[in-house]
Amino acid sequence: MPANRPATEEPRLTVTRPPRRRLRRALASALPVPVIGLVLLVASGNLLLPLRQVVTIEAKMASKRDFFQDPVVERLLMKHGFRVHITNMGSREIAKQDYEGYDVVFPSGQPAADLISRERARANRPVLLYRPFVSPIVLATYRDYAEVLRVEGVAKRLPGSGGRPMYYTLDMRKFLDLAHGKRKGVQRDSRNGYRWEEIDHEDHVRNGNKILAQTSDICESNSAGTYLGLVAFVEHGNDAPDNEAEAEQLARRIKPLLVEQGLPSSERAETYLSPDGPSIAPISVIYEHQFLAHQIGHQAEKGTTDDERVLLYPSTRFVTEPQLVALTGDGARLGELVSKDPELQDRAMELGFRARSATSGATSDELTRFLTERRIPVPTTSSDDTRAVLPSLPLLEKMIEIVGDCPDRTGSR
Repeated sequence: MPANRPATEEPRLTVTRPPRRRLRRALASALPVPVIGLVLLVASGNLLLPLRQVVTIEAKMASKRDFFQDPVVERLLMKHGFRVHITNMGSREIAKQDYEGYDVVFPSGQPAADLISRERARANRPVLLYRPFVSPIVLATYRDYAEVLRVEGVAKRLPGSGGRPMYYTLDMRKFLDLAHGKRKGVQRDSRNGYRWEEIDHEDHVRNGNKILAQTSDICESNSAGTYLGLVAFVEHGNDAPDNEAEAEQLARRIKPLLVEQGLPSSERAETYLSPDGPSIAPISVIYEHQFLAHQIGHQAEKGTTDDERVLLYPSTRFVTEPQLVALTGDGARLGELVSKDPELQDRAMELGFRARSATSGATSDELTRFLTERRIPVPTTSSDDTRAVLPSLPLLEKMIEIVGDCPDRTGSR
């Protein structure tokens, strides 16, 4: 090459980079869908979460299924790897029927749970019991009926936070006297119990039905069986029967107080909360959480409480202790979770339950705070109330069978 020849510049290759957005779009169209999903999981950090195997819990439950069928509770349980499949039936029916193949059973009160525990212990197959929350039985009514009873001297308004009262205490002795035909100390034919129209001098309710509380099916329901126990306790001089002869005689005496209003509805709370409730059942035996859940939902939706529906707290009370009975290891894991998980306990409170403290076992004050923050009156009870004692389990079972004419289902286990 001649020394004086000018040097020529090397050719350069210029590469134009496409915009990032176009590159991502191009990759997305080229990559298969599973790879895209993997990329998104990595970007969101969800790939770092452990892959849980979802365990399906087979359960028999009574009214406390309200908790497990709540969508928020379902999501929280799924987060912990549980799905609960519920077979719905009454508490006593749960105890009387076969529960093989189930992980948990959740009757609404202690008598049914005791039946199951005793049966399993007899078969040398003990169970674990969990008490995540409490919900006392109450007599749900409507303001006009509660005021008729107040004027009659049978009910009293409980102290509240102002405005019209939502809670009353009901003198159970005077209430049952009306059903027996006894009013203000004067007795007429005991078979001729008083009717609403006879004591409603202001013509508020216009109802010709007898003054009685309606329950769910006594043969199946814990709330009905518990109310039977309360009536029996009052009718027996604030004492429980001691032997089978006493129990049978007492059961026959109180039977008209529990079955005269016709065939019971399977779900008293649904009837009570329906538009036709006042004409169908002026007083219904339900659980406190069912009433509070209605008021919480009403306040959230309409900005005010349902002022026409109120509660009567019996002066003779028995606090029902719903017990989750774990039959398997998976059932025990679920019991531990619902008893101790803070999110699940908070949700129980939002559904109207009195949640138990995971450490002390006592009911906490969180429900009071929750209701107060939402301007919903807080239930209070009178310090003068009598604590009822239910008959022993065999005697209570005998009384339920007599009052309800219950079929024998022991052979189905």
